[in-house]
Amino acid sequence: MAKSAWDTLIRNALVFDGTGAEPREMDIAIEGGRIAACGSSLPTGEALNIIEAEGQWLMPGLLDIHTHLDLEVDLEPGLPEVVRHGTTTVLVGNCSLGTCFGRQQTGDQNPIVDCFTRVENIPKSVLRQCVEAVQWDNTEDYLDHFEDIPLGPNIGAFIPHSMLRIEVMGLKDSISREPTEAELTRMEQLLEQGMKQGYVGMSTDGLPFHYLASEPHTAQRIPTQFATFGEMKRLLKVLRKYDRVWQTTPIIENRAKAFLYFMLTSGRLFGKTLKTSALSVMEFVLMPGAHKSFLGFAALMNSRLMKGNIHFQALGTNFRIWSDGIVSPLYEELGSTCELIAKEYDDVEGRMALLNDPDFALRFREDWHHGRRGRTLAHLKTKLGAPDNLVIRDLYLMIFDGAPVADWDGESMQAVYDRLERWQQGAQADARSDEERAAFELFPRPIRDDADFMLHMLRTYDKAFRFWVDVGNAGNKATLELLKYKHAMPGFNDSGAHITNMAFFDANLMSLKLAQAESLQTVSLMVRRLTREPAAFFGLDVGSLDIGAQADIVLLDPEALQAWDSNDTRVLEYRELFQHNQMFNRSEGVVKTVLIHGEPVWQDGEATSALGGQRLGRALRAA
Repeated sequence: MAKSAWDTLIRNALVFDGTGAEPREMDIAIEGGRIAACGSSLPTGEALNIIEAEGQWLMPGLLDIHTHLDLEVDLEPGLPEVVRHGTTTVLVGNCSLGTCFGRQQTGDQNPIVDCFTRVENIPKSVLRQCVEAVQWDNTEDYLDHFEDIPLGPNIGAFIPHSMLRIEVMGLKDSISREPTEAELTRMEQLLEQGMKQGYVGMSTDGLPFHYLASEPHTAQRIPTQFATFGEMKRLLKVLRKYDRVWQTTPIIENRAKAFLYFMLTSGRLFGKTLKTSALSVMEFVLMPGAHKSFLGFAALMNSRLMKGNIHFQALGTNFRIWSDGIVSPLYEELGSTCELIAKEYDDVEGRMALLNDPDFALRFREDWHHGRRGRTLAHLKTKLGAPDNLVIRDLYLMIFDGAPVADWDGESMQAVYDRLERWQQGAQADARSDEERAAFELFPRPIRDDADFMLHMLRTYDKAFRFWVDVGNAGNKATLELLKYKHAMPGFNDSGAHITNMAFFDANLMSLKLAQAESLQTVSLMVRRLTREPAAFFGLDVGSLDIGAQADIVLLDPEALQAWDSNDTRVLEYRELFQHNQMFNRSEGVVKTVLIHGEPVWQDGEATSALGGQRLGRALRAA
């Protein structure tokens, strides 16, 4: 019997090829894991398997350019939470953190646990499992090891600067002194080795609330933040040489300094253009005009005058963050709550001692009200849309979702606070239930203000109450325009990080949904922005439907996409893999089929046996 010419034929889909061209109804044939033919009415007799895709959208597998899946991928290489959302390529090693140098353990130092715990809000119990899976100790073996595991999506990796400093200097020295000339030279050598091996670039970080998590370093930030401008220039010169990417975050404590660092993209100032992918651009609730200055700066840097190549990553959905009590990336920004978070996750006694310390209560109240009241410069700056802190402390914007009192779920904290005040003033009928009445009995009398309210919640319930806030892109009023802007790029999904605080695996799908609401032409643009455009920027051979390209393909149901809202489908569930709760997105019915290297890995709402059962994706080497 003659062998079929094609392994798989996908018929009658509306195809968005990633170039930005208008979609066309056509067939796609796959052979040997690659695109073999594209056209109308391809012969069905030539195919071993046929996928009928009438009414569905077909596009290249989507890229997620900002993830923290470095740890999870070695515990569950199929990465099903990625694939179910149509993503077939992910970048790891972001924000200066990663595992490409191995465990890096010396004595009682465990840098992976120390760095990831608070920066990415992943409990130590979960991280220790991940560290146990690390069986390499150098950057070459790290990329090679992906050939030996049943990898689902393709992986591209940055050299993470914090881990590079630790590799050369050790953890303690990397946060306590400047490197010697010999150490700087060694960092340059290791970075150059990585570029030759195919790493997409180097990542650094400047956010002021990224702290180490283990004694005696809990008051210290991660190593990348101790680098001088001179060190950065020397290392980034290596990236310029190989035309690789610098991924970074802003130094938001000093905005002038942040823009100075971003100017390192300029070929006019530094001899050769440096490709730069920076976080992030969105419409912040407390700083609604900030994105305009970032994008204006990017336009200047990318002009012929400055010869730069910088974009700011744009999140394709509202930036909704959950908090378990005060355990949240948001509250690392305030000095007092940062002290609370520095306590071990299970150290209830330590947190209670701090919360009941009168001096701490004063510091907490000062932080809580900073910029929000009084005739102060900080309050004026907040009113002008340039606050000192971006953490939201407005009870109107803080919504219970996992409240200790059932009546409170779905309500703002302000609504509960208002009822509490009325109840304390004698309106006993305002208590909705016996459970709420019992909770009100525990509050201090009289309740002075919202700071007292939050202090009481923390003292009474510790981490056993959850709430969310939309920090940015509230209502997605400006999200689509930011995603479309030529000096931005869809990203900042943080997939795999903050496992109980956020879930943006679905941000790519939301980008497509927002585009769909405008026009099919906008969908074509968005597909390009999620596939070919980032692939070209990072130097990766994915994101295409060209003949001979690896057959990474997604089929979507446009009607299900239109009806779906990510805010309705985020859930907190126990994940056996981590033996811990995790937030997930459940965009059921939107993604119909996902193929990686021509193999169906997601069909009919579930993973196939191929996902995690055989190696399909690959370690991508930038060229």
